[in-house]
Amino acid sequence: MNILFCGDHNAEDGILIATLSLLKNSGAQELHIYILTMYTQSYHKKFQPFSKQAADYLKSLLIKQNPQNTLKLMDCTGLFVREPLIANMSTHFTPYAMLRLFADEIPQLPNKILYLDADVIVRRSLVNFYQQDLTGTELVGVLDYWGRFFFHNLHEHKVFDYVNSGVLLLNLPEIRKTNLFARIRHLLQTRTVLMPDQTALNRYAREKKIAPRRYNEQYKLQPDTVIQHFTTSFRFWPVFHTLTVKPWDVQRVHKVLKLHEYDDILTNYLNVKSNLIKK
Repeated sequence: MNILFCGDHNAEDGILIATLSLLKNSGAQELHIYILTMYTQSYHKKFQPFSKQAADYLKSLLIKQNPQNTLKLMDCTGLFVREPLIANMSTHFTPYAMLRLFADEIPQLPNKILYLDADVIVRRSLVNFYQQDLTGTELVGVLDYWGRFFFHNLHEHKVFDYVNSGVLLLNLPEIRKTNLFARIRHLLQTRTVLMPDQTALNRYAREKKIAPRRYNEQYKLQPDTVIQHFTTSFRFWPVFHTLTVKPWDVQRVHKVLKLHEYDDILTNYLNVKSNLIKK
């Protein structure tokens, strides 16, 4: 199973938690993890890339469970410099959120790869989702929990089709064939876009499949949830407000979300983090 993450130094905790959850639920499946990072800065901030130390530790965890598991940390600075998505560098999303859009330019990546945001936890086996046929399909995603009501072709086609970009099963040969990512990169070089990569993906993807909600649960844990995605969501009680709780904020996961489903993974994460700090 091929897994893709993208991120800077600040994504290390989230990718560690996601990897621990993958290890817990992978069974005998081999895991081949690719992490895209880079050196860059926006107009307001300088970013530090995902560290080799963190990558090496993740690799040791993977190999400990299965010697056939692999992890590759890939520096994409050259790609981003050559084709900077300049019009969207000052949004509240980090430039690293757009790194997945360069996957078609990296020949070392396998043809089929599952992209995961750094704020997901895998709860059950991904085998059924991962092994689906992608013939004639650019990507498979899950409807955005809130965005499906407001964006794209609901009124035109009377169907929900606006997917969340945090969990994407990618068919890279088909994406190269249709120039999907190349067209999106061109857009993001010239126009500022709300929720850049997600909006552009939904605008240009024509060969996409919609997967069931359980593969990217963005609101609240359900009995059949396979992947839980800790996105910013809306709450209506006692007053309307947004709510953001990330997996690495363990106290708030417990106190605010009242969620203890992942205590074994989060305890493991805290122990690992403590040991890394001591080193």
